[in-house]
Amino acid sequence: MTQTLENSLNLVEEEQHFYRRGVTWEKFQAIQKAFENVPGVRLFYCEGVLEIVSISKPHELITSLMGLLLGQYFLEQGIEFFPSGSFSQILPGIVEYQADLSYCFETDKDRPDLCIEIVITSGSPIKLKKYKLMQVSEVWFWEDGTLGIYCLREEEYEKVNNSELLPKLDLSLLNRCLLLSSPLEAIKEFRRGI
Repeated sequence: MTQTLENSLNLVEEEQHFYRRGVTWEKFQAIQKAFENVPGVRLFYCEGVLEIVSISKPHELITSLMGLLLGQYFLEQGIEFFPSGSFSQILPGIVEYQADLSYCFETDKDRPDLCIEIVITSGSPIKLKKYKLMQVSEVWFWEDGTLGIYCLREEEYEKVNNSELLPKLDLSLLNRCLLLSSPLEAIKEFRRGI
């Protein structure tokens, strides 16, 4: 019987989140500079809201595994993809963030088609807003052991059951594999399923 990661996620130290409203872009940049050499911390800015997040080992494990599984899927399906990982997306004075994983499909573009966030603890008050400002067409959140898929419709995101960018992807298989305690077994099971 394969063990799941779900129970072990509850045993680790939670990631820390700090939010501050009313922060100017200039102040954000100064704070960001002060955190330049601090490992395991990310800073986000969205229309006056500063978010500082510590990154945990379980977060990095799920992020890496998600990237490996999606890479297998793209290979098997012959999907041309351009990963940009946690590359900073910036609209100066308005928003700056890094998704955990991001991808362009067919051609490399300035703005990703798909952004993915791995959320080990509580979500963010600027969760979808930052992506809306950048007009990212699809955003995934892996939170509390489940995947939430959001597609941009005109000016708002709508939660949907299946990816529109990857309509053949079995999201329940992907999620089940992300919860396995062995990354090797997760990849093997995912490959068998696709």
